[in-house]
Amino acid sequence: MSDTRPESLRPITEDEAFIRSALAEASIPTLLAALVHLTGDHTLLEGSIRPETAVLGDTTGGIAESEAEEVRQRALRALVEYRDAGCPPLPPPPPEIIHEMMSFVVGQEVPERYVPMMLEELALGDADMRSVDWRGIPEATRKNFHVAVIGAGMSGLLTAIQLGQAGISYTVFEKNEAVGGTWYENSYPGCRVDIGNHFYCYSFEPNPEWSEYFARQPELRAYFEHCAEKYAVRDQIRFNTEILEARFQDSTCTWEITARSQDGTVEKTTFNAVVSAVGQLNRPRVPDIPGLDDFEGPSFHSACWDHEHSLQNQQVALVGTGASAFQIGPELAKIAAHLSVFQRSPAWMFPNPDYHRPVEDGKRWLLAHVPFYARWYRFLLFWPGSDGLMPSLIVDPDWPHPERSVNALNEEARIGFTEYIESQLMDCPELIEKVVPSYPPFGKRMLQDNGSWLATLKQNNVSLVTEGIDHVEKRAIVTQDGTRHPVDAIVLATGFHANRFLWPMKVIGRGGVTLSEKWGDDPKAYLGMTIPHFPNFFCLYGPATNLAHAGSIIFHSECQVRYILGCLKALFEQDAQALDCREGANDDFNHRLEEALSRTVWSHPGVNSWYKNETGRVTATSPWLLVDYWEWTLRPDLQDYEILK
Repeated sequence: MSDTRPESLRPITEDEAFIRSALAEASIPTLLAALVHLTGDHTLLEGSIRPETAVLGDTTGGIAESEAEEVRQRALRALVEYRDAGCPPLPPPPPEIIHEMMSFVVGQEVPERYVPMMLEELALGDADMRSVDWRGIPEATRKNFHVAVIGAGMSGLLTAIQLGQAGISYTVFEKNEAVGGTWYENSYPGCRVDIGNHFYCYSFEPNPEWSEYFARQPELRAYFEHCAEKYAVRDQIRFNTEILEARFQDSTCTWEITARSQDGTVEKTTFNAVVSAVGQLNRPRVPDIPGLDDFEGPSFHSACWDHEHSLQNQQVALVGTGASAFQIGPELAKIAAHLSVFQRSPAWMFPNPDYHRPVEDGKRWLLAHVPFYARWYRFLLFWPGSDGLMPSLIVDPDWPHPERSVNALNEEARIGFTEYIESQLMDCPELIEKVVPSYPPFGKRMLQDNGSWLATLKQNNVSLVTEGIDHVEKRAIVTQDGTRHPVDAIVLATGFHANRFLWPMKVIGRGGVTLSEKWGDDPKAYLGMTIPHFPNFFCLYGPATNLAHAGSIIFHSECQVRYILGCLKALFEQDAQALDCREGANDDFNHRLEEALSRTVWSHPGVNSWYKNETGRVTATSPWLLVDYWEWTLRPDLQDYEILK
């Protein structure tokens, strides 16, 4: 079994006054769950103090202050008693009580079907419940099997950690000089995660020391650097090395990897399996704007930020109003003489006052010291952001207003989000028409907002331009209405080649089949991971696995890595060389996938997003409930694969 699991709690040594002050920052629903562990008193779940239905971004539970203070006082007594007893280990309650605690904490019944998934996510015991049991597989068998992992970002490091824990040999190839992937490459001002940090981390490596609820890039990069060091992955990484080609060798059922080092040296190496962890959002998309190459000032993509050029007191153009632009704009507006924001279409935004807020010292202390507090806090973040949103994203064919929303719940969201936007623009009504989207909510990526975006657009040194760009001159951008916008620098927040999976790497499978030709602009993979004619080749964050409705991509990646290791275990048990996904399994899955996606808001004809390919078919995003995907990836069904011996 893998021994990755949450680190031990830090012992409590502080006095009562300190503990009392820390408890002032507690999430009361989380604290109530921790009290059940501390006291063993299950009647707390039957008392009059009960959290309301959990809402995404709110961890207070709607509990009145007088009741919250009562809980804090009881917790103070319990923590002092726990401290004075020497901070002994506390066994988790029985499963039926844990299920009751789940429903209690989130203020609604957690369906029985979700309990196993959430028990695994909670990880209340010592073992990593997402690990694979390797007992019975000889150590030499695992050691003699060599896996190539392409990419040392979040999912590549995760794969390496789990392979290392399993005793399977591996080599990681990373095109950059350091780990982190997205969090290494994107260093633009304001760059931060838009998933709550206490959920956006490996389940086996929680971090109670996040300084903000939505951490910025340097802290995220440091987290993944820490993981690479702690789990001894760094020595197995070949940095500054790009994979040019992966070619399956039919005669030996192995993969020949062609890699190019920084000095231009090209080397071929043989592996038993390949895991592509290159992600969807790692190749910047630069728009084809006439004259852009002739611009005389600095011009760069947000993912390739040019730190050598100061934009202080410059006339700056920001092209795009997506996720990166939402973060970059407020920072540029602080230093630019003038900021022109060029918008193709506005984005729906989700109000979140915690978006830029630092984590209180008391909250960090609770996460690090109070038994099971961190685990229940993570659960409280996870559940409201899991599958509950899905009903509002499914198209109602009888809905009378399909141009603006897809069903009654979606319409409620549209009204609420519109009111939120309008409430910030009472003094700038001319902006309302420009920034309220006309397409249904959630059709594109929803953006977190704490008021900073619209406040930026209202600044005197900021202009929002909604006319399309016609061309670029040496020192200006000219829009389609003929207006000339003088600029000294251009920042392109224009996204990535999300649908060009694995590009520009060349992947050649059985019988010489080339993956880029097989896929074209319509990539399809079984469970988003395996592809017929490409044995022992696994994709992480592959086609239709982006999460736009729920969860965290780390949760999805942990499901996928467990599945991949399950495939490797099956190989060893079958004394086989490779598994090749059957065409029938792939076709059946993708037929169901296409049908499911066609019923979602992401396929709405009024929405143009990076989720879609050139023909308008959604290829990037998953329509599945988290619990569905979790169940499907618990272990491979060998009937879906041809076993090559």
